[in-house]
Formats: sequence, structure tokens, C-alpha cells
Amino acid sequence: MTTTTTTIHGGRISELVRYFLRLGCLGFGGPVALVGQMERELVDGKKWLSKEQMREAIAICQSLPGPLAIQVGIYISYLRGGFWGAWAGGWAFILPNFAIVAALGALYVYLGDLQPVTAIFYGVSPAVIALILHSCYRLARLGMEDWLQWTIAAVCLAVTVILQAEVALLFIGAGIVGILYYGSLFKRTPPVLPAVATPVLAQIAPTASGSMISGILGKLLLFFLKAGSLTFGSGLVIVPFLEQGLVQQFGWLDERQFLIAVAIGMISPGPVVITATFVGYLVAGFWGSLVSTIGIFLPSFLLVLIAAPLLARHRGNLNVQGFVKGAYAAAIGTILGACILLGRIAIGDWLTALIGVVSLAVLFRWKVSNPLLIAATAVVGLLAYPLLQPTWVMVH
Repeated sequence: MTTTTTTIHGGRISELVRYFLRLGCLGFGGPVALVGQMERELVDGKKWLSKEQMREAIAICQSLPGPLAIQVGIYISYLRGGFWGAWAGGWAFILPNFAIVAALGALYVYLGDLQPVTAIFYGVSPAVIALILHSCYRLARLGMEDWLQWTIAAVCLAVTVILQAEVALLFIGAGIVGILYYGSLFKRTPPVLPAVATPVLAQIAPTASGSMISGILGKLLLFFLKAGSLTFGSGLVIVPFLEQGLVQQFGWLDERQFLIAVAIGMISPGPVVITATFVGYLVAGFWGSLVSTIGIFLPSFLLVLIAAPLLARHRGNLNVQGFVKGAYAAAIGTILGACILLGRIAIGDWLTALIGVVSLAVLFRWKVSNPLLIAATAVVGLLAYPLLQPTWVMVH
């Protein structure tokens, strides 16, 4: 009996690895498109799970910090192949993204000082700002419901721009406000708060252990473990957190390099948080990219395998829902704040301003894919930068 069970799980794990390797190679279009593709192929096509299981997987993963598509993939792999299936399927999903972005990191390290590369990102940087703003608009339409959420978003925007504060504190505070307003602490319902633990631990644990790890790889691992615990609502939430840590706190990247890293994350297949791979390569080469990738995604595995069963039981709890609503609003505010901070770097003359405005208009008017928009603005940069170079000061 044990041998049969092992054989079944082994076969299912190999199926999961093959499927998610393919999806990771072709996974353009963002989390919503990826989740939709999984639903079509795995529910309607392969019949690996029922519609009810798929809906529950999406609902649970939306209630957790972390990149939605990756976590849904891990959850499906867990249902299909158990504990080891979750690890195998999840890393198979991530592996193609890692290989592509690490290769781009290597190319940038060796070619980044060439004028054509500088020209490309001259055109691409304002388009990245437009992409972030458009994604933020879609997120706001999806999850912003009342005046309190908009108030939380406005406060978080102001704090991000004025103080450039640690994002974790904003999320914890917003979540607590959400619990107090939407939750049931003043009612008789038991106060189940599993969703709150993750950002609290993310805030405390790396700080406590950071002094014990002095090497650059250790610092990268701790930093991205923390970042991976805070991508609440969208992978774009990582942008203000990374900007504050990588540029201001540690000084590992300058602001223009950081914008390039975000651009790479947005045009490559998979979630935006794959930016961590590119950053890691710039900071510490291949091993830096590997450590950063593990750090950014490891919290997703732990959350799905540990917190998801709790949320499956308590997803209807008002306190959990209240925390999620507050954290979601904080995500919108911090993303908008990051757009303002990064926009000051990306937009430096009339042409970059025009590229940003036109890119935003195109995104609202037509369904243009991220890679196509980035390719078009890269061409504009290649053509225009040599003509405008004397008036444009690059930060290197």
C-alpha cells in the first residue's frame, strides 16, 4: 500500500514539475492572467482539481502576503502532490523566471555602461512608471470599497513620500485599523488573527538576527525574506520597500539602477518580485541572485503550507477580513507613493514626460502587453537619447 502511494505521488510530482516549468517559461500577462490560465488548463483540461477547490485556492492566496500566481501554483501542487509536491511544483514555476532574469542581470553587469543600454532605459524608465500606475488603478478598482480604505491609502501615500518610512510599519498599522473598524474585537466572535503574524515577524526577526550575519549574502537573504513577507495585495508593493532598503538604507543600488531592476521584473515572465533576482546579481553576482530569489519566495512556501490551512478554516472571520482590507489599502497608498518618488528619477525632460503620459494613455485605451510597451519605448530611447544626451544627466 505504501509503495503504491509513493508511486502515485512520484508520478504526480513529475507531472507538476513538467507543467509548472512550461508555465514559468510562457507566463506573461500578470497574476490574473496566470491564474486564469491555470484554471482553464488544470480545472477544465487536466481535471486536477474542482472549480470549488480552485476558487478556494484563489481566495486563500489573496488573503496572504506574497505573489498571487506563485502561491496559487504552490497551493495546487500541495493539493495534487502533497508536501513535497508543493516544493517541487513551486520551484519549477520559479526556475525559468530565475534563469531569464539572472541572465539579464549578467548582461547588464557586463554591458551596462554601453551607451545603447543607457539609451534603452532612458526610454523604458517612464514607461515603467506608467505600468505601475495602471496596475495600481486596476488593483484599486478590484479591492477598494469605502472611505476608510481610501483614507488609509492617502495616509500611507503621504508617509511614503514625505518620510520614506519602513513599509512594514504602515502595513501593520493599517491592518490593525482594519481589524478595529471591520473586525469583531468588540463582539463575541473569537479574535482569530493568523494574517497579522507574518508582517509582525517579518518586522522583528530580521532585525534581531541581522547582526549575526555579516556577509553580503546573509544580508541579502534577510532583506528579501522580509520583503517576501510584505507583498500584500500585489507584487508591486515590493517596489517602495525595495527602494527604501536598497537605495536609501544599504546603498547597494543607485536610483536609476533600481528603476532598471523594476523594469526587468515587469517585462520578464512571472511575478514582479522576480526583480529580487536581478538586484541580487547586481549586488553579489550569481550567488547573490540565487540567495535573493530564495529569500523573496521562501515566505510564500511557508505561508501556503502553514498559514493557508488556518485561513481555510477562518477565512470568514471578521478580524482576518479586516486586516486584509486595511493592508490592501496600505498597498495602494505605498505603490502610489513609490510612483512619485521614482517618477522624479525616471522623468527628467520633456521627452521622458511625453513617453510617460503616452504610455499611460495607451495602457488605458488598449490592452497592450508589458513586453510590447517596453520594446516600443526602448526603440524610442535608442533613437532619441543620442540627440538629447548633452541635456540629460545620468546617475551612475
